[in-house]
Amino acid sequence: MGILAWIIVGLLAGAIAKALHPGKDPGGFIVTILIGIAGAVVGGWISSLLGFGKVDGFDIGSLFIAILGSVLLLFLYRKFSSRT
Repeated sequence: MGILAWIIVGLLAGAIAKALHPGKDPGGFIVTILIGIAGAVVGGWISSLLGFGKVDGFDIGSLFIAILGSVLLLFLYRKFSSRT
């Protein structure tokens, strides 16, 4: 996938992950987008390691894997970020 496709998938995944895992984040909208993009990469990497195939196109399976990765990263971000 090209970089623009990763950004679009990451944006969608970050927004959906935020909706699935609502709450107060120590970052803003940009941090959520970055977590979404990183979640797409991490989700694809974990999916490849577990033998579910590569994330190599923009389809519902790729988006689902990116959302799962984004939810995981959002959870970890909240857990390990500064507490106020």
